[in-house]
Amino acid sequence: MEAAMGLMRRMPPKHTDTALSALLSLLPDHSSDLLSQIDQPLQVLCDVDNAKEFILCEYNRDADSYRSPWSNKYHPPLEEAIYPSCELRKLEVEANEIFTVYRDQYYEGGISSVYLWEEDDNEGFAACFLIKKDGSKYAHGKRGYLHEGGWDAIHVIQVGPEAQGMAHYCLTSTVMLSLTTNGDTSGTFNLSGSIRRQMKADLSVEDGHLCNMGKMIEELEGKLRNQLDQVYFGKTKEMVCTLRPSSELLPMALPEARKS
Repeated sequence: MEAAMGLMRRMPPKHTDTALSALLSLLPDHSSDLLSQIDQPLQVLCDVDNAKEFILCEYNRDADSYRSPWSNKYHPPLEEAIYPSCELRKLEVEANEIFTVYRDQYYEGGISSVYLWEEDDNEGFAACFLIKKDGSKYAHGKRGYLHEGGWDAIHVIQVGPEAQGMAHYCLTSTVMLSLTTNGDTSGTFNLSGSIRRQMKADLSVEDGHLCNMGKMIEELEGKLRNQLDQVYFGKTKEMVCTLRPSSELLPMALPEARKS
């Protein structure tokens, strides 16, 4: 199991589904652990009742059906399905409206979904905030730079019970990035990877749970973006500039180097 998890951490996001299927066939006894611990690229389904797309994940699935955050209905329909309580459902609707604004401001489009559910011990609740952005020029990409590209953000936050006006929050965020360019000057170039971080905090509930969760997600996602920029783009730029110096630097080379 440890070796399987190490392999999946090094697997490009675009190959996650294929690799996970192979592991499930090799390790059927660990299927539940693999499915719960390995983040997969997000899939999308359309809620025909509201003409809106929503994101599929383990947190809105019951059997082979998925619950839409817009209509609170399962697709395909499912009898005796699990639903959030009335209080959590009200908070879920508000969270989806707010997160849509957040998505448009930071991502200039894409698809977002928020799901809330009660914890098994009936103490506190949990929430999952999802964003999927297809950055290719044929989808949500407005600038047309990418031949293919995707950004999947998964934020799972556990909220403990309130005590003396305070609550404990534990946020686990995962970002999966993949992009492919195919231009006349650059040729075909592919870059992909994923990163996961966790944040914990004890916060006052005076301003509400959504305010606290939103601030934590915004802060941690900003850190993840900076780390992706440094680790993936920064290192790639360093390697490319070292191996293929620009034409402006060639005249500055030593005469011996130019002759050789």
